Amino acid sequence: MNIIRLTFVLVIVALIVGLSACDRAFNEFTSLLSGDDMPQLEGLSGEIPIGVLYPITGRLNSVGVRMKHGFELALEEINSAQLGNARLVFITEDDRGTVDGAIEAFEKLIDQDGVPVILGPTSSSQSQVAFPIAQQNGVVALSPTSGASGLSALGDFIFRVTLTADVLIPNSVKVTREQLGYQRVAIIYDAIDIVSQSSYNGFTKALTENGVKILTREAYQTGDTDFSNQLTKIKALNPDAIFIAALPPDMPGIMIQGRELGIPASIPFIVAQVTIDEIQAAGPAAEGLLFSTGWFSTASTLGNQVFVQNYRAAYGIEPNAWAAQSYAAVYILAEAIANAQLNGSRATDSTEIRDALANITDFDTILGQFSFDRNGDAVYDPTILVVVNGQFEVFE
Repeated sequence: MNIIRLTFVLVIVALIVGLSACDRAFNEFTSLLSGDDMPQLEGLSGEIPIGVLYPITGRLNSVGVRMKHGFELALEEINSAQLGNARLVFITEDDRGTVDGAIEAFEKLIDQDGVPVILGPTSSSQSQVAFPIAQQNGVVALSPTSGASGLSALGDFIFRVTLTADVLIPNSVKVTREQLGYQRVAIIYDAIDIVSQSSYNGFTKALTENGVKILTREAYQTGDTDFSNQLTKIKALNPDAIFIAALPPDMPGIMIQGRELGIPASIPFIVAQVTIDEIQAAGPAAEGLLFSTGWFSTASTLGNQVFVQNYRAAYGIEPNAWAAQSYAAVYILAEAIANAQLNGSRATDSTEIRDALANITDFDTILGQFSFDRNGDAVYDPTILVVVNGQFEVFE
């Protein structure tokens, strides 16, 4: 049923957009069409409001641009495929990439706009304070990008699409150590940001469990741009690898300054998650970088190549993980709304949306077959990637 639903939407999008480059990709789906089991919001009419927040302004606005792309591309596809009168409508707020911005956006969307579900927040620091607001008000919060461990346990109205640090990091350490054989490492981390702390704790635990010696743990604070003191100390210890636990805006600077200080390319950087935007910003300094991810552009997951092609056509650039996760989040939410209606419930009721999300199992998305665990965290397969000539390749 899930394959048929996604297939129908993608075929309709091909006809609307008229992208001849997508024709070959759509051919693989057309043979799967059968019956009338389509993602239609039958029995509903009018607009179904969905709160959406991401950083339009602030230091995370580059992440926000990609999230906006993913949200809007999915919304256009889903609404274009509807044969009935119901349409999903976004009510968008700028979370500014700050805790206060997320609180204000959640309160406005809940108290003034009365939305049953919110796509967001962006960061884990924001999620830590905004998720309880949604839980207390019985409103679903579905974050595409918040990855710190444990946050979904804040309530049963809380869900996340990105793979969390406690999934990505043990996998990353296990695979990279087996292949590279490192024994002595260093960590540089943001001591304030919550997802960076979660990644730092995850790296520390996984490295210790794998018998790796941590030579030093060098901290900095969110907003710092000079990492030379920390990297100079790390260079003097000559580690086998350097682990970075940081927000996306900080990663290029850390890698560039590290190489400029003379840390050789033979010492790889390893991070929890990164996108092509940070790799391009870091340039040659990112060569050999390793990380674990839930999505990459060349994956053969159902619909992924169509998504990549349509994204390029719409925005003139390559998609990244933030765009992909935001795009998938809209499809996952639409599936839950459709299921709530198919089950005879009110699809605009937040409790019914919550229950339908919780019951999503092996739903085909561009991320792979997607499920939620009992805490509302995402379940699908991660992959280890390495940067080679400025591009991502599967690390084997």
